[in-house]
Amino acid sequence: MYSAGNLHGMKLLVVTDIHGNVSVTDWINSKMRQHAAEHVLVLGDITDFGPVEVAEGILGPIEGTVYALPGNCDPRSLPLAVSAVAVDMHGKTAEIGGYHVAGLGGSNPTIFDTPFELGEDEIYEMLRPISEKGMILMVHAPPYGINDTIPSGVHVGSESILRIVNEFRPVLVLSGHIHEDYGIRYADGTTFVNPGPARDGMYAIIEIDGGAVSAELFSIKDI
Repeated sequence: MYSAGNLHGMKLLVVTDIHGNVSVTDWINSKMRQHAAEHVLVLGDITDFGPVEVAEGILGPIEGTVYALPGNCDPRSLPLAVSAVAVDMHGKTAEIGGYHVAGLGGSNPTIFDTPFELGEDEIYEMLRPISEKGMILMVHAPPYGINDTIPSGVHVGSESILRIVNEFRPVLVLSGHIHEDYGIRYADGTTFVNPGPARDGMYAIIEIDGGAVSAELFSIKDI
């Protein structure tokens, strides 16, 4: 785990579930400037079942460094395609502001048989080797029981992502996927954030300074 001396304050703009809405690029750039955010983290479902060129067109013009994941509604080829215009975080790590960031896109199995689904064993086997204590975890699917409730009241999050959370206690967990269960939760020293679907103008601003996390949800409609 990183000590506070290795870290510096930073501000992140976080979006997810764009679903091919190309208008998000302009308002993301506007909100980056408004909030003085340094980086954009994109948590998947950039397209609505493709094509990958849509994702490139959305992410390419975003100002600043973009860290991106595929969602379950994105093509399997998306990670490679977006690597030309963003930092591909699927099954990979990066260091942002002194923090170890681990990423995994796609989702645990759904009833819809979407293009980018992973088995629970596969999720765990991909995440565990790249995880560290106190990391930032960016995933498309939420951990089971947190920001994962669908309108029927059923929890549909990933048991393996919850297992990773319990083993490594990230300082911050960022997820999307479940449009209805957006929000900010706190548990055992971890902040969990689902910013809500960007296709509807929703985003989160997260500030991290010396290990302290503050998060706030916004909508471009609340103007």
